[in-house]
Amino acid sequence: MRLASLALFLSAAVLGSAQAIGAETNDSPDQENTYFNGKRVPPLLELTADNFDNEIQQSKFVVVKYFSPYCPHCIDFAPTYQTLYEYYYTSKAPVDDESSTRTVSFEKYYDIRFAQLNCIAYGDLCSQHNILSYPTTLLYKDGEIADTLRGGKPMNALSAMIESALEKEKPGTRPSELQLPEPGATTLPTTSSKTEDVVEKGKEAGKEEKDDATPATKTSGDKMENAKNAKPSKPIKTPNEQGISVSLTAESFQTLVTMTQEPWFIKFYAPWCHHCQAMASNWQQLAKEMKGKLNIGEVNCDAESRLCKDVHLRGYPTVLFFRGGERVEYNGLRGLGDFIQYAEKALDISSGVQDVDAASLAALEEKEDVIFVYFYDHATTNEDFMALERLPLSLIGHAKLVKTKDPKLYDRFKITTWPRLLVSREGRPTYYTPLTPREMRETHLVLTWMKSVWLPIVPELTASNAREIMDGKIVVLGILNREDQETFLSAKREMKRAANEWMDKQIQLFQLERQNLRDAKQLRLEEAEDRNDQRALRAAKSIRINMDMSDRKEVTFAWVDGVFWQRWIRTTYGIDIKDGERVIINDEDNRRYWDMTITGSPIVPSRVSILETISKVTASPPLIKPKLTISSFEKIFFDIRVTFSEHPYLSIGCIAGIGLGCASWFRGRLRRNRGHFRLEDNLPIKEIKEGLLGTTVNGKKD
Repeated sequence: MRLASLALFLSAAVLGSAQAIGAETNDSPDQENTYFNGKRVPPLLELTADNFDNEIQQSKFVVVKYFSPYCPHCIDFAPTYQTLYEYYYTSKAPVDDESSTRTVSFEKYYDIRFAQLNCIAYGDLCSQHNILSYPTTLLYKDGEIADTLRGGKPMNALSAMIESALEKEKPGTRPSELQLPEPGATTLPTTSSKTEDVVEKGKEAGKEEKDDATPATKTSGDKMENAKNAKPSKPIKTPNEQGISVSLTAESFQTLVTMTQEPWFIKFYAPWCHHCQAMASNWQQLAKEMKGKLNIGEVNCDAESRLCKDVHLRGYPTVLFFRGGERVEYNGLRGLGDFIQYAEKALDISSGVQDVDAASLAALEEKEDVIFVYFYDHATTNEDFMALERLPLSLIGHAKLVKTKDPKLYDRFKITTWPRLLVSREGRPTYYTPLTPREMRETHLVLTWMKSVWLPIVPELTASNAREIMDGKIVVLGILNREDQETFLSAKREMKRAANEWMDKQIQLFQLERQNLRDAKQLRLEEAEDRNDQRALRAAKSIRINMDMSDRKEVTFAWVDGVFWQRWIRTTYGIDIKDGERVIINDEDNRRYWDMTITGSPIVPSRVSILETISKVTASPPLIKPKLTISSFEKIFFDIRVTFSEHPYLSIGCIAGIGLGCASWFRGRLRRNRGHFRLEDNLPIKEIKEGLLGTTVNGKKD
């Protein structure tokens, strides 16, 4: 019984010591250790609502920094606090007078730890401790607040607070003056005295230095020992060594595709499918072109029906790009050049999110029309980066995603909160409006926004993106001749200028409308306050500034190769590229378009011609009469179908009303055809009454 009690006591003591020192021997690859004075320093203790009370009670002293990752003062203060923590963690405990040796670390000797609490993630906890500003540093003693410093104080102010508490706890153990490092430094100042290190060198031999040394300072014997114990690294396997499309089964698919992180481009087909047969030669040629670059595979869905069912195919052929358990469907054309272009972009994106600076982003902007830029800082968490890594696959063939922490790019795009996401389309930024970390980690919401802005400002209309560009929008479509390069480039430049000016104008109108709504709300508030009408005041405060633009059609710009799509353009819009480059404004949802200005002249690829016509077309009703892309007879049935789809309940009600009206009319016709009911003229009045009214239950007559 005594032995059991002793064992329990020792285990509790060991556990308490491990918690008190912050697990300084932790070499977990998931956490980033830092080094100060050649000694390893574990990460700062992260406090949460779940562990706060327990961690504060674990040690005699706990220094806690309350901060916001978006606060500029907190960002400036972070290196100061981190360096102070590293300085104290690697400091040497006072020498025991009896043994003249140090048996415990500094943190164990004084029972002190350093921690931090993110007040954006745990705002309620910060409110409970009356944190009114960021950053705020609190010193806890025995779970109670002993001292407070508000604001980004210098290191000597923080050290003075800590030294005062340690000296009171153990008098005579602290020096009268400390030589503190500069914020962000990894060593003590070079002017510090080295006498103590020389004296202690003989006392603290071998083991402690060997344990705390950085990898660069280890002896050759240590390196040889590590080399013996190290696991051999896996050989790098060359993808698609033979340049063929690998036929995959359910077993090989799991082994080669889903259980690895290697990228695969896979075709799911059926042997009897004519489209699959037509695509077969291009697919085999793609495998040859991607030899040594990308794995190419194929699955016969007649033989592997269960596998194809698990993939949830909607038709044959279906082409998917895989990287481990993630996948994205290829929706482009099935030509060899289209496959190769997509595969090369997939290889580039699947390698991970590239980290860029101002110079590399500028070089990238010269090659890419659309670039998504993710801004982060030192406070960005692993969860944020994991959510970011789930995005690139969906962007293959559309845009490029990069990340940065370059201050020059912060200034260029006016970034003041982190993390932040924007899209740069030919240098023009559009910002993702949600700002909280939780919203930034919602992959589906982020992808939805990305899909709405991943087209260039003036994209080319092709068969693969036609629906995306045309549906639900009013499109300014330039019909250009790519063969005449000089005229083509001039026309594209004019369309881009018109697009940028139109977007600027819409932003100004949006801001003006929002300001008008805010002014109207403020007037209602002031009026209610003047009349001391509490009901009106509450109603005015409940007014929400709704800037929902869903009821207005977006105006976008695009261009189409008039030579390649000559037949479609001539039959749909009645325009021939041989007569010169033209511009039409198309409303696909209503099967109508405009090809003339208000003066009756054709719209040409000119900034003035385009802008003066858009305002007339977008007016309600349009000031210019549109033309139809279908016949008048087809338009009648089209309008009926649109009405049914947009107003189903109203349409059903109208049909029901018409049906009831027709039934009533038909019933009236039947009555008229059968004649009216007549009483016989020869029946006396008395008999008529008795026959109609009859007698009562009691036998009495009325």
